[in-house]
Amino acid sequence: MMSPTRLAGILIPAMAFLSCLRPESWDPCMQVVANTTYQCMELNLSKIPNNIPTSTEKLDLSFNPLRHLGSHCFSNFPKLQMLDLSRCEIQVIEDDAYQGLNHLSILILTGNPIQRLFPRAFSGLSSLKTLVAKETKLTSLEDFPIGHLKTLKELNVAHNLIHSFKLPAYFSNMPNLENVDLSNNKIQNIYREDLQVLHQMPLLNLSLDLSLNPLYFIQPGSFKEIKLHELTLRSNFNSTDVMKTFIQGLAGLKINQLVLGEFKNERKLESFDNSLLEGLCNLTIEKFRIAYFDSFSKDTTNLFNQLVNISAISLAHLYLDTPKYLPKNLRWQRLEIVNCNLEQFPAWELDSLKEFVLTSNKGMNTFADMKMESLEFLDLSRNRLSFKTCCSHSDFGTTRLKHLDLSFNEIITMSSNFLGLEQLEYLDLQHSSLKQASDFSVFLSLRNLRYLDISYTRTEVAFQGIFDGLVSLEVLKMADNSFPDNSLPNIFKGLTNLTILDLSRCHLERVSQESFVSLPKLQVINMSHNSLLSLDTLAYEPLLSLQILDCSFNRIVAFKEQGQQHFPSNLVSLNLTRNNFACDCEHQSFLQWVKDHRQLLVEVEQMVCAKPLDMKDMPLLSFRNATCQRSKTIISVSVFTVLMVSLVAVLAYKFYFHLMLLAGCKRYNRGESTYDAFVIYSSQDEDWVRNELVKNLEEGVPPFQLCLHYRDFIPGVAIAANIIQEGFYKSRKVIVVVSQHFIQSRWCIFEYEIAQTWQFLSSRAGIIFIVLQKVEKSLLRQQVELYRLLSRNTYLEWEDSVLGRHIFWRRLRKALLDGKPWSPEGTEDAEKS
Repeated sequence: MMSPTRLAGILIPAMAFLSCLRPESWDPCMQVVANTTYQCMELNLSKIPNNIPTSTEKLDLSFNPLRHLGSHCFSNFPKLQMLDLSRCEIQVIEDDAYQGLNHLSILILTGNPIQRLFPRAFSGLSSLKTLVAKETKLTSLEDFPIGHLKTLKELNVAHNLIHSFKLPAYFSNMPNLENVDLSNNKIQNIYREDLQVLHQMPLLNLSLDLSLNPLYFIQPGSFKEIKLHELTLRSNFNSTDVMKTFIQGLAGLKINQLVLGEFKNERKLESFDNSLLEGLCNLTIEKFRIAYFDSFSKDTTNLFNQLVNISAISLAHLYLDTPKYLPKNLRWQRLEIVNCNLEQFPAWELDSLKEFVLTSNKGMNTFADMKMESLEFLDLSRNRLSFKTCCSHSDFGTTRLKHLDLSFNEIITMSSNFLGLEQLEYLDLQHSSLKQASDFSVFLSLRNLRYLDISYTRTEVAFQGIFDGLVSLEVLKMADNSFPDNSLPNIFKGLTNLTILDLSRCHLERVSQESFVSLPKLQVINMSHNSLLSLDTLAYEPLLSLQILDCSFNRIVAFKEQGQQHFPSNLVSLNLTRNNFACDCEHQSFLQWVKDHRQLLVEVEQMVCAKPLDMKDMPLLSFRNATCQRSKTIISVSVFTVLMVSLVAVLAYKFYFHLMLLAGCKRYNRGESTYDAFVIYSSQDEDWVRNELVKNLEEGVPPFQLCLHYRDFIPGVAIAANIIQEGFYKSRKVIVVVSQHFIQSRWCIFEYEIAQTWQFLSSRAGIIFIVLQKVEKSLLRQQVELYRLLSRNTYLEWEDSVLGRHIFWRRLRKALLDGKPWSPEGTEDAEKS
């Protein structure tokens, strides 16, 4: 065990070394975009890191204890465009702290308990457009040293301690200022002098947000003859009386949009009365929005009368009753009703209305015909509506419609091909259940349509003319529908302007090579989440403009053979992740293609093997071609070995008896023969053999001993073994009795073939042919070798006559005497005979 003294001697120097290291010297920041974007959140940094490149454009230093920003502390980052210093415990910002940041456009100081701002704390920010100083304990805008920021467009000082609404005089030096967020401060009173700067130099595009301030008093005429782009007053009033007084105090204001109401989680008023809005008639308003009032008056007719002269109305999250009639003198051009719990579809007549948005009202069930002659934009999404018939101009009371959104509804029965709605450019039917959509050319009239979404509509696309007429279509989304046999046919004829096509989740297993031949401008195809087993690139070859192809989440094993050669030349992004790739040598060319085109493939590192099991989840890039070379060598050697063994086995089987004969010849070659001749004949010719051949040779002078199978073969031994061992091994000669029966006998031919081998191995002319009877040449030619031998060699021919028999036996005995051991007595007897 190490002694305490020795341990201390090791630890003290190590601790001293570590104490010299500062966190910022460890390069802790994360590079989001190379050389331009860095994130250094929550790294316990006490000063600005000095190892970040000077080319940085976006820097996030939030949640670090910087505490004090000294002069020129960001001078190393002259190209900085966005700087986030949220919750860095900053208390002091010295003069020229941001000096040199001439390109900075966004500065975020949220959540810093700033105690002291030097007069020139924000100097040098000549391009700043957005300044966020939320929760910085700011008490007054007048003391905020930003008057020189002439390029500033957005100032967010929400959630501070500002009590006075007085807009500082330096606003007159900010001609680009568009948005000032003063929400959630301590402002209670508004006086005319607070807006003096707006009288002197009106900022026509200025938007003010005073939400969540406890407004109590407003001096009459404070906003008279003032022009604003937007004023937001939400959750400001503790009582309806204060709200009513305050709205009346806005008299004379000219505003583009006024937003009233409360927040979902910030409700202060218990009830809402239509009289609260009576003061609106003294304002000039283009757009009016009111949101989140629970106890809204059911009598909406009086409410709408107060909004007669407003061009755009937005009602959100209110409890409204559907009025049967509306004032006739309305000049509304846009009406938006969102989540207002309407129980009936409003079948209104609004001749002036151009845009109508009615969404997320769950109480309605059935669509009713409308009459809005000027309507161009209609959004009826997310209402759970059912359409018994759809769609024609009579349903909506207009022929000018350009935008129609019926998505996220119930059943829509397509009974018309949009007659009278030829001006439609945008049609969204997604997540609604379409009926009869594939029964006819439902979109035939929509020659101006550019966007169509029928995704998740439970449509089986069986009719190939479903998209006829869509000659201007640019975007087609049809995810999660189906096709017969899960095969994509050529249903896109005539869509020559299509640029984006979504076919994801359509259960596709095959794509025909003619599917995309009519789409010369197609740039993006989404084929993800299907069941494609292979990627037939021939189908995509006609797409000369294709740039993005997504085939992720399929069951692709590999390309079809030579498939990689047919990708369009303009393709820049191919997504093949989450497929069932086979990492084996059969698909070696595909695996090599992946390595060669990794720049084309999206998240190529995430492309992993699915099989074989021993390579499951291994990246495709890890596959080595050398494995296949070794496998090929092993397979080649194995196949060659198997072939050779098989060949040897076949040859051994075929020539087994010949080999036996060879072994026997070596064994018996030195010994004397038992028989003078082994007779090969057909059993059909046995009478001639017994009565003529045996009688004349064995009983003649000299006598010859013949080997005959019926007499000399050993019982119990295989016929083939007897033929070789008793017939050929123990005989000097072989007599072959040729007849028609002989040629037709398999055993005779077998014995003859063995005889040939025997003659070759014994190196002597030992075969004597006897042609017993005339044999047809056509029959003889069936045994090619026998025919050739008889043609080239002398043979004996049997003739049943006195002279013929004499010559036959003399020649046969002479042939048998050749090579017979010599005997003087036998020779003398033979000559006398």
